[in-house]
Amino acid sequence: MKPSNQSNADDRAVSPVIGVILMVAITVILAAVIGTFVLGLGDQLGDTAPQATFTIDSNTSDSISLTKTGGQSLESADLVLAVDGERVNSSIPSDTWETGERKEIVSESGNWSSGEAQVRIIHDPSGNAVFEQTWDFS
Repeated sequence: MKPSNQSNADDRAVSPVIGVILMVAITVILAAVIGTFVLGLGDQLGDTAPQATFTIDSNTSDSISLTKTGGQSLESADLVLAVDGERVNSSIPSDTWETGERKEIVSESGNWSSGEAQVRIIHDPSGNAVFEQTWDFS
């Protein structure tokens, strides 16, 4: 038979060890969560660009015809066209852009530069390019 004071000592020895481990774990988790948001990383967690592919079919001095050839469906309102690094004030028809659909994007700010230019379609919520190609506008 065990002495009564020995069983109490064993029970008390387990409790502080578990308590310390739990306190350390909670502190580490809280520090990681707070650190993530303080450093601004929490705002970027859900902002990833969708995957899609496009081809440029043709262009004029103030419009460009693009066909979506694959990938996820995209909301046209979330897309911005950039030519040579400058966002173009353009009217992209606002609806869902499905694979196989062609859209003509007309520049509202005038003619695009002649010669080769970098054409990008930017997913505005994430700020990432979903399409990038050099195109000859001459």
